[in-house]
Amino acid sequence: MNAPAPSLDAFAARYVLLWNEPDAAARRRQIEELWIPDGANLTRTLEARGYDALEARVRVSWEKWVRDAGCLFRLRQAAAHHDAVRVQWEMVRPGGAVAAIGNELLLLAADGRIRADYQFVDA
Repeated sequence: MNAPAPSLDAFAARYVLLWNEPDAAARRRQIEELWIPDGANLTRTLEARGYDALEARVRVSWEKWVRDAGCLFRLRQAAAHHDAVRVQWEMVRPGGAVAAIGNELLLLAADGRIRADYQFVDA
């Protein structure tokens, strides 16, 4: 993705803000806009492939961290070249303390949507 900075920033912001989205229908729509149909989200302990699995993955994260814990995900920075995007995010507790920092390595399909999303969370 050799996109200019504003396009990259907008893409990265859309990705991160998805994890804060309270509306289930809006989350599903955003997942379909961001990922290809058989796209994946891969963490150290799980693998979600396809829209239904991605929707469940985002919902579980939202319920645990945003709804129940009151945290919010925020974009720190993004960088891209060729068909890869690195998105660094932070999860912030109520009151502003940073609870976690993570990096996503997003591998893009030819249409610019995510085909594979590898998550790395810093301790």
